[in-house]
Amino acid sequence: MAEQVMTTVPGNVWKVLVKEGDTVKAGDILFILEVMKTEVEHEAASGGTVKAVHITEGQEAVDAGTVAVEIE
Repeated sequence: MAEQVMTTVPGNVWKVLVKEGDTVKAGDILFILEVMKTEVEHEAASGGTVKAVHITEGQEAVDAGTVAVEIE
């Protein structure tokens, strides 16, 4: 079953560290949001292959709960 990694807080996408087809393991940092000048890292809960990336570096005003990365 695919894992959907969602943004936990609203903010701007500072860095996307994965792309479709990448292999990740649990705990790998997938992307970093900038929230009020603080970096908020988002990790994979489980390992697998990145199926889709729905955010881009520099993207502004991303809402909390947005599906950012899918892993299968």
